[in-house]
Amino acid sequence: MRYGRVSVDGEIRWVQVDDDAVHVLRGSPLEGDPVVERSRALEGLAFLPPVVPFVFYAVGLNYRRHIEEQIAAGRDVAVPDRPEVGYRANNALIGHGESILVPPDVTGRFEAEGEVVAVIGRRLRNASRAEVQESVFGWTIGNDVSAREWQRSDRSFWRSKNSDTFKPMGPWIETDVDPMVQTTTVRVNGDVQAEFATGDMVFDPWDFIVEASRYITFHPGDVLWMGADSTCQLAPGDTVDVEITGIGVLANPVRPGVV
Repeated sequence: MRYGRVSVDGEIRWVQVDDDAVHVLRGSPLEGDPVVERSRALEGLAFLPPVVPFVFYAVGLNYRRHIEEQIAAGRDVAVPDRPEVGYRANNALIGHGESILVPPDVTGRFEAEGEVVAVIGRRLRNASRAEVQESVFGWTIGNDVSAREWQRSDRSFWRSKNSDTFKPMGPWIETDVDPMVQTTTVRVNGDVQAEFATGDMVFDPWDFIVEASRYITFHPGDVLWMGADSTCQLAPGDTVDVEITGIGVLANPVRPGVV
């Protein structure tokens, strides 16, 4: 089942998504079994980020090839020996089709990373692996946009990864997919720039959620971005598509921004 959020008649509503139609729901699928109110054509709808958590979690250096690239570039990194999560800011979230804005003072590499994203469906604390597997509501797609010079020069990731529009997510949540057997493909202007086995991770999503839940309470609608195998350079005028088989395609144009 696919669930998304759209603006309908000036209201933000959950919808169930079919191939050529959406069914507008009364209520949230994260809070129970919503009722279908009406249906309408899929064409012309703009999808919002499928969830907007108060804070969301992200994984870094979770694919061996990405780690090897960083080592080859002379950076002091290593294959992690335990699953650890980081944080991102929800102001950076945009939906499918919205523009990624490049701040005018960005210099150096401006990059995209295609990531599978776990969406939590119930409250979790000190969870077992089996409990975590039962508690993931579904999966969506994220594009972890980064300004690399800022990432290296700032003391934290506050603007390099968390500036407005730097975290496209969507277009919807797919509840009936095994992300560990899918393929992630990133295209820039239609050309394949990266392709990798989505499940070829150092630690899988359940490893991270089990570990983090020892210290952090997860709530319905929280998300965990799972890292990427490689990066792709972007520039204003580009369009970047992240496709994960079994889930869909997240597409966003890149535009010049203003301060």
